[in-house]
Amino acid sequence: MKEKKISPVYRVVKWFLRLFYGKVESIGMENIPQEPAIYVSNHAQLNGPISSELFFPVERYTWCVGDLLHKKDSRPYVFQDFWSQKPKRSQWFYKLMSYVVAPILCFVNTNADTIGVYHDARLLSTFKESIRCLQDGKSVVIFPEQDKPHNHIVYDFQPYFIDLAKLYYKRTGKEVLFVPFYVAPRLRQMHFGTPVRFSATEDMDTERERIRQYLMDNITQLAENLPEHTVVPYRNIPRKLYPKNTAKEVRSQ
Repeated sequence: MKEKKISPVYRVVKWFLRLFYGKVESIGMENIPQEPAIYVSNHAQLNGPISSELFFPVERYTWCVGDLLHKKDSRPYVFQDFWSQKPKRSQWFYKLMSYVVAPILCFVNTNADTIGVYHDARLLSTFKESIRCLQDGKSVVIFPEQDKPHNHIVYDFQPYFIDLAKLYYKRTGKEVLFVPFYVAPRLRQMHFGTPVRFSATEDMDTERERIRQYLMDNITQLAENLPEHTVVPYRNIPRKLYPKNTAKEVRSQ
């Protein structure tokens, strides 16, 4: 991939972010393949992308919502995605906050190692850039949760990011690995699970669902196998509603 010019200001911002955010440890390094792969994780609000940008153990590019790469689109997206579920009496404040936060996120994301994800004709550029990334030996990180609860660990994964594997196979003849990992901000850790390889010989609808379910199940298992801790959910809900990593029926025993 063509190297992009990074702002010196961003390098300073990144240094301070590393300093104040704190180190995130990578666990399960034996599951990191020696080949470029597609890494898939829970979003944990901003913690997933931040951990990926600052502490990811391999060279990678991260899928980023295209709205956060363009100033005119970033403010309404920030409010809708971050704060639209806040009480109506306080939404005026968060609308003001979106004018402050959106330009900062836009600056960070345009300088970070990101690939813009779009929901129109530009989606083709997302896949093309991702394939070039993999061909250059760099991995791709994706946070595919959508606003539909799945269980106490993850929200439901969108399925069509898996089509990247099919397009990559058509271009290279290689069946790419998907590597699940769980971001646990309260533990300051990223846990990597057992990879699953895309099969080009299977029906695409079946393969898409197989890999999607495997990733959600494996990330859930990674989380549940850890000491009890608070899970940072996809949605920006009140902190008192954050779930624990152990299922309710397990905690009650």
